[in-house]
Amino acid sequence: QVSLMESGGGSVQAGGSLRLSCVASGGIFRVKYMGWFRQAQEKQREGVAGAVRFGGSTYLADSVKGRFTISLDNARNTVYLKMNSLKPEDTAMYYCAAREVAGFSWKASEWNYWGQGTKVTVSS
Repeated sequence: QVSLMESGGGSVQAGGSLRLSCVASGGIFRVKYMGWFRQAQEKQREGVAGAVRFGGSTYLADSVKGRFTISLDNARNTVYLKMNSLKPEDTAMYYCAAREVAGFSWKASEWNYWGQGTKVTVSS
């Protein structure tokens, strides 16, 4: 079992920046990918970014390329999401996720563990 705890959400004006953090604990040795998803009101949960725990590969959704960066600190079992040039449409609950199965997936249903989420609000 893996537990995930996010932090770093908040309210910011358009064009601003935030950095989200997620600390993993428990049976993390089985985790192959860490990722970030978001869910806006009345919308489906969507993948934002993902990273291979050991290997260096990262994945970014087209909507955030050039603005968001995902990074890992495996010594601290922590994944970060640095968000720059934030837009009102980035407003959502952001969730950290972990996946044990080989092969990256953007489908939320194919990720094994989830944090409680951290709220990001971007005002215009």
